[in-house]
Amino acid sequence: MTTTYRIGQIVPSSNTTMETEIPAILTARQNHEPERFTFHSSRMRMQKVTKEELAAMDRDSDRCALELADARVDVMGYACLVAIMSMGLGYHRVSEKRLHERTVEAGGPAPIVTSAGALVSGLHAIGAKRVAILTPYMKPLTQLVIDYLAHEGIEVVDSISLEIPDNLDVGRRDPLAPLEVTKRLNTAGADAVVASACVQMPSLASIQGIEDRVGMPVVSAAVSTAYMMLKSLGLKTRVPGFGSLLSGKY
Repeated sequence: MTTTYRIGQIVPSSNTTMETEIPAILTARQNHEPERFTFHSSRMRMQKVTKEELAAMDRDSDRCALELADARVDVMGYACLVAIMSMGLGYHRVSEKRLHERTVEAGGPAPIVTSAGALVSGLHAIGAKRVAILTPYMKPLTQLVIDYLAHEGIEVVDSISLEIPDNLDVGRRDPLAPLEVTKRLNTAGADAVVASACVQMPSLASIQGIEDRVGMPVVSAAVSTAYMMLKSLGLKTRVPGFGSLLSGKY
């Protein structure tokens, strides 16, 4: 009998990417593994990527966790990296614990994967201590990401900030754009490249191409989230074509 897992996602109201990239990864996995997946979302209001809107949105995540718990999802992903990172160093652990408690209260206990925590865990899994990153954020928010990663033992050796304030505009970017933009990153001394340190900026179609060019592991917040969802479900993490993290080696 084929096992079907329910994948829950807590997404910003203006996010249009995580409900395409996570299903794309897990659907591709179905080509060589027996498990099947269905996808379910609850939304938190957010239009502009500012610290104030991110904080207000994060407060809404408890409601989303309760709603998804009612659907008895098997794992829940919090799909906004910078919302977590802007709340303070190490905050992904606080968020994951609190939201799991909400699912228990609702009678549908589920493991919580935050995209922020997943990126950290994914980079640790491949042994990356120094990385080059691409973000769509204004430079102060990119600095928050750099500081957050540093607190987790990961040094950012170079970064590019595209400085796009409107979250819808971020989601409209060409998923192949990171192939070209990352050519401007200085990867000397890096162990890995983060092709999109934002779950709203499409990059899935670029991951393998960048990795083939730079000759080191390339991840994104979305790829890392899918990886940690599979890990939390106790499933194999091999999904060919999306970079080293999903090669099955980790």
